[in-house]
Amino acid sequence: MKLDRKEILSALETITVAGEGKNMVESGAVKNVLTFGNEVVVELVIATPAMHIKKRAEDDIKKLIHEKFSPDVVVKVNIKVETPEKANEIKGKAIPGISNIIAVASGKGGVGKSTVTANLAVTLAKMGFKVGILDADIYGPSMPIMFDVENEKPISIEVDGKSKMKPVESYEIKILSIGFFTAPSQAVIWRGPMASKALNQMIFDAAWGELDFMLIDLPPGTGDIHLSIMQSLPITGAVVVSTPQAVALADAKKGVSMFLSDAINVPVLGIIENMAYFTPEELPNNKYYIFGKEGAKNLADDLQVPFLGEVPLVQSIREAGDYGRPAALQTASVIEKVFEEITRNVVEETVKRNATLAPTEAIKITTMAGCSAVKGK
Repeated sequence: MKLDRKEILSALETITVAGEGKNMVESGAVKNVLTFGNEVVVELVIATPAMHIKKRAEDDIKKLIHEKFSPDVVVKVNIKVETPEKANEIKGKAIPGISNIIAVASGKGGVGKSTVTANLAVTLAKMGFKVGILDADIYGPSMPIMFDVENEKPISIEVDGKSKMKPVESYEIKILSIGFFTAPSQAVIWRGPMASKALNQMIFDAAWGELDFMLIDLPPGTGDIHLSIMQSLPITGAVVVSTPQAVALADAKKGVSMFLSDAINVPVLGIIENMAYFTPEELPNNKYYIFGKEGAKNLADDLQVPFLGEVPLVQSIREAGDYGRPAALQTASVIEKVFEEITRNVVEETVKRNATLAPTEAIKITTMAGCSAVKGK
């Protein structure tokens, strides 16, 4: 069959590059379409270097041409990345003095997200970074216990003539959590708007000072708190924590999907596999894959996001969290080395993200379609 360039261009007007509102032709992403017999070459220029965006654009074009014209057509997609020249600074309603805001998330509860957050924080501090943690898990705050500051209360200080909360400090980490304002046995029974208001106060009415990294320990799932945080702050990137177990991976996939959705559009720095394997103290060379083997690693490959590393199931990690001294502080231990490697990977991905992507904007959701599973209804 003879391929018509104009017909192909017309067909390409029905698909978009992820993250861009206009179709490929209207947005200027399609720079050229060439036809040679039964071969089509589409030259595409996109602004996002993320591998999953490029792969999706290529797959969409091939699928469209095969469906519209013929499955026998040989389709080649040449993609060039041209990132817009913008300063790599946090935009939106930013917190002055904070360089990077990293959201630590999980699709499912109980996968060790808060433990990973605490150990990432102390490892970053050991590397010389200034670090803060915002415990955004309103209904199950863990940071006061994990940093042995359950009985501490933030004090009020004056900054530029305004009264501000001073975060509680432990192991050189600045921490704010709803757990500081409630009794340990008290349940937080709030609707979404009240929880969002409390979070906004901890974010913007606090004297965080200069921070290289703020880690936000998000609650499990993909709900109201997540949207509130991402509407309030321009998140630099997200880290997703999962165990290798199939049921946890299914929810972790949804977590990654939330951040990469068109409405949210927050870069995913990578996936961490927690409870990857169990090694008994008396058999240090043995590995028992209790929850499955390399499930999160394979998920990262499937979703084309970085795999940041794996954390073994070790009794001392649990004990350290319960005693209020994160396990990564144990010098010359296996756990210290594990978190050093994972944290280096997080830093590298953050540096790479800031060098290649435009700054994240705080998202603006104006319709229910922006936070619904089915868009356009």
